Amino acid sequence: MDLPTPEDLRERRNELGLTQSDLAERADVSQPLIARIEGGDVDPRLSTLRRIVNALQEAEGGLLHAAELMHSPVVSVEPDASVRETTELMDEKGYSQLPVIRDGAPLGLISMSSIRQQSEENVGELPVAEVMNESTTTVEPDDTIADIESSLDHNDAVLVKEDSEIVGIITEADIARKKSEADTDE
Repeated sequence: MDLPTPEDLRERRNELGLTQSDLAERADVSQPLIARIEGGDVDPRLSTLRRIVNALQEAEGGLLHAAELMHSPVVSVEPDASVRETTELMDEKGYSQLPVIRDGAPLGLISMSSIRQQSEENVGELPVAEVMNESTTTVEPDDTIADIESSLDHNDAVLVKEDSEIVGIITEADIARKKSEADTDE
């Protein structure tokens, strides 16, 4: 990731017709901090810089959120479903992984790669709970692509949760598809 220079930030802000105060309000920082960053007097923390860049992207209309990236509705399995039933469902839907959910609560993910890693001869008879990866991350529909990509660095998929209900799933493929669409629109 290339970090923007103070000049880049000032130029983008001016192109969007934003004052330092407008940008500060959008990024939830102080106007004097924006002035000092643009003047090169201070190096902001990465989290502060991310908020400023996100505010600029949002002003440009180019900031992607989870709700725009997610695949919905979510196809999931229960932890006591058999691996055989699950692989049949994955084949039918064309998915390589599915979230494991019980009573609306995400418990993990089961993927074709985790199934192939099993040494059991009767892996198809095993319950999903014995084969699934128990790590899963949830985000809110308005979380930004930066938050999602950070989560995907450590997980195969991210679940989108709204009002305690799983409403979507995001994988690297979803992000690549959306970025590809954006490139062809330009």
